Amino acid sequence: MNVALLSIGDELLIGKTVNTNASWLGEHLSAIGFDISCVETISDNRESIVNSLARLSAESNVVIVTGGLGPTNDDITKLVLCEFFQTELVFNQQAYEGMVRYATARNQEVNAQNLTQAQFPKSARLVPNPCGTASGMWFEKDQHVVVSLPGVPSEMKRMMEESVIPWLRSMFDLPAIVHRHINVADIAESKLAEIIADWESALPSQVHLAYLPAAGVVKLRLSCKAENEQLARAIIAEQEEKLMPQISQYVWGYDDETIEEVVGNLLLSQGATVATAESCTGGTISAKLTRISGSSAYYWGSVISYDNSVKINELQVAPSDIENYGVVSEAVVRTMASQVRKKIGTTYGVATSGIAGPTGGSAEKPVGTVWIAVASDKNVVAKRFQFGTEREHNVEKAAFSALRMLQLLILQEQNN
Repeated sequence: MNVALLSIGDELLIGKTVNTNASWLGEHLSAIGFDISCVETISDNRESIVNSLARLSAESNVVIVTGGLGPTNDDITKLVLCEFFQTELVFNQQAYEGMVRYATARNQEVNAQNLTQAQFPKSARLVPNPCGTASGMWFEKDQHVVVSLPGVPSEMKRMMEESVIPWLRSMFDLPAIVHRHINVADIAESKLAEIIADWESALPSQVHLAYLPAAGVVKLRLSCKAENEQLARAIIAEQEEKLMPQISQYVWGYDDETIEEVVGNLLLSQGATVATAESCTGGTISAKLTRISGSSAYYWGSVISYDNSVKINELQVAPSDIENYGVVSEAVVRTMASQVRKKIGTTYGVATSGIAGPTGGSAEKPVGTVWIAVASDKNVVAKRFQFGTEREHNVEKAAFSALRMLQLLILQEQNN
């Protein structure tokens, strides 16, 4: 069973609005057993909508359309759908009551423009909208479905979760599908593919492997379709067991885990704490750690030592080290990590110093050069990284790498 996703809106095409609807729909529809055949974005004009509907509805079991259902003149999706399905608009009491209920609850006036949203295609099934004024439309013909929903993400998601997905489940005989993500780092995607090539070529036909690279990491996604979820999970587990001996040293987490969650759980399990001394990351590591509810149990504080005077006065970095080796150096970050741990009184200290860019680099230390150190009372580990030229990416990669180094040190000390 396949689904086509059709997004309507000039604002999507010109980049003023990011199309988050398509990614959300793709994730949630594939999770219930649909194959996503295509994602298409078109402008708010009749010809584009008609042409796309004709082609996609012929090729796919289901077409999910988002956008163009508002009360203004440029919202033409409902009119075009009436034309396409050879039906007419009629007053719909359910649509009217839903619209009035929404407006009244927010002390909003129902005007003439709003009343047009009570006009509804005669042959369509109404999809209730609990958090907006535009009802959705479900058209059905010869076991093919076209669903039209508002483009506002919060409205679309509620309507999908409460109505559309349950209706699709009841209409189509969908297979069970299970996804398993294995999150790896410290290895290039090409090298990873080389290492697991034999394992990958031996995967059973119902298991699909995808490489999902991101900033400094690669996610391996194993997907399996089977008659039931229990069987799919068993097949995935068998293949994962065969894979792990080859890549276990690179694995930092699974599925939707973040590195800060993984590190937080490790710290909790050890009854350990951490403090950070951040220069180039400017508090990003601290922000990641404190996103996690309950992080006060293991995260105690930070020194944002952006200026050299803070490194010297608050973290006892020797001015001679800065003069001899530079602020972006092993000597400096080792001191920063050790001293922030002592200053705040934590089990571990993490430090970063680098050139985030796009300015400030040199031939010896180009933009993207970052030194990171992690310290405990037994060990101090430091490593130089060479990232790219984009400031935001460099900061994100540095923050991830710092937390990954902390994870590795905790595991090392746990096993010794």
